[in-house]
Amino acid sequence: MSSGESDRSRLGWAFGAVLMIGLVVLIHLSVGWGVLLAPWMEIRPGALGAALGLVLASYAVRTIRIQEYFKPVTAGRFFRTFRLVLVHNLLNNLLPMRSGEASFPVLMAKVFQVSFSRSLPALFYLRVLDLHFVVLLGTGFFFWGRIDLAWALVLLLAPAPYGLFRAQRWLDGRLSTREGRMATLGREAIQGLPSSSGLFWRIWFWTGLNWSSKLLVLAWILQAFTPMPFPTALVGSTTGELSSVLPFHGIAGAGTYEAGVMAGLVPLGVDLEAAFKAAVNLHLFILGVSILAGSLAAFFPFAKEGVDERADDS
Repeated sequence: MSSGESDRSRLGWAFGAVLMIGLVVLIHLSVGWGVLLAPWMEIRPGALGAALGLVLASYAVRTIRIQEYFKPVTAGRFFRTFRLVLVHNLLNNLLPMRSGEASFPVLMAKVFQVSFSRSLPALFYLRVLDLHFVVLLGTGFFFWGRIDLAWALVLLLAPAPYGLFRAQRWLDGRLSTREGRMATLGREAIQGLPSSSGLFWRIWFWTGLNWSSKLLVLAWILQAFTPMPFPTALVGSTTGELSSVLPFHGIAGAGTYEAGVMAGLVPLGVDLEAAFKAAVNLHLFILGVSILAGSLAAFFPFAKEGVDERADDS
């Protein structure tokens, strides 16, 4: 690690620590932990268990997306891929400034022997799809009461990923006639992107299913903590998740996630204090699920597989 990278890393941790400490102090002074956590006592254990199961189901959908993207090396290895997704999700949720993303190419290399030149472009591409779907769904939720405008905006935004897919073929053709290090790196990066229309549509489908189901579940949980119209809860869950997709957040998302949720709730009429309590409790739920699932996944080591078995899967 260079000195510049080391400085940025320390700055990220310092920034994340300030946000986390500031959030803890703000809760203590403005609301109080007893009042903040009181709604947890009112949620039925069955409903909480159902919410936990639905969030884990969204992780399973994310796992299928990874399997589809990296076939054939991931074929027939759902549980290994599932553990990888859970560990990556845990690190991504806990570490500041999106530094947990770096664990994905490392885990893909360790578990499936996928090179960085393939996993890094894939990770970037999947994050672009994630951002697109969160913005797409958030737009529809925000203009819920104006169906004509909502549909117009959704139809305007929806084709963007396919446009990028078509553009990569054009870019590949342009780079194939060029020489030099940048052209070589560009060709290698394109090799890590979807290579066929079929793969693109499968990845697009699983991305949409993942985010649709996850945002619906989070909105339901948000409503359980603070009564509000379901469309409003959908907007809050979307803006909260948008903060986690963006390239910066604090340690465990402390502060930035709450600000994201409140940015969706307060303009739609939710009381500032109620929105703050709901945002913190939703964040605690998400962290609790990711820590529980990720810790259990990390506890069970990835099984060793031989080169011959990987060759057979190919």
